[in-house]
Amino acid sequence: MILSQFDSNPIAVINPNDCVQRVDNMPKTCVMCYSTVTFNRIIEELDAKIFAKTFLANGEVPVYKAIYKGCEIALCMALVGAPSVVAILEDLHVMGIEKFIIFGTCGVLDRNISDCSVIIPNVSVRDEGTSYHYAPESDEINVNDADSIAKFTDILDNLNTEYIIGKAWTTDGIYRETRQKVEARKQQGCICVDMECSAVAAFAQFRKLDVFCFFYAADNLDNEKWDPRSISNDSMLAEKDKVAFLALELALVL
Repeated sequence: MILSQFDSNPIAVINPNDCVQRVDNMPKTCVMCYSTVTFNRIIEELDAKIFAKTFLANGEVPVYKAIYKGCEIALCMALVGAPSVVAILEDLHVMGIEKFIIFGTCGVLDRNISDCSVIIPNVSVRDEGTSYHYAPESDEINVNDADSIAKFTDILDNLNTEYIIGKAWTTDGIYRETRQKVEARKQQGCICVDMECSAVAAFAQFRKLDVFCFFYAADNLDNEKWDPRSISNDSMLAEKDKVAFLALELALVL
């Protein structure tokens, strides 16, 4: 089985430091968001300025620097899909970033989870390919260490913000989330579905970095018919701005 051929050697044929260089005065913490609209609203609100750039084959990825409550923070778009976001994380780490906070939407597998409420994954089912290059074969991987979860839930409790902690299902095939698979993942204890979480967790553990992932609930798969709810980037913008504020608050204490 090809997914069982994990190689723990940290040196590859092509390495991130072959492609990017360290950036002087790079902030140590980076907040990343998967939504273009919400990310651009953060940039505008904080008057962030482009500080550096990295690149993928389909375009440049700017890295911004902002001041939030007196602290320098880097801001960068988290590209959708496990391979893309992990490649960007590799580059950003070489450029000087040591801690990452990544947030974005997920689909819910429990209709009782409120739209736009916060979901904190503690385990993820590895139904994608990227993680198997960073961690030995397994069905699941732990996500977010207990100390970081405690720091985040303290923020959420202090702000009276609704949240739930549970298992995510990370999959590459957004159009192959069949009813049978949804029911199987629910039986495994999954409460939500995303495209990157397990790969990001494997990357963080392999590189020994602090990376915190969380979601805000969007579409509902726990119905006879799919309910998109707030999955549109332009939907419930004020609520999503509040979620971005939570990520910035976590950046101050992580």
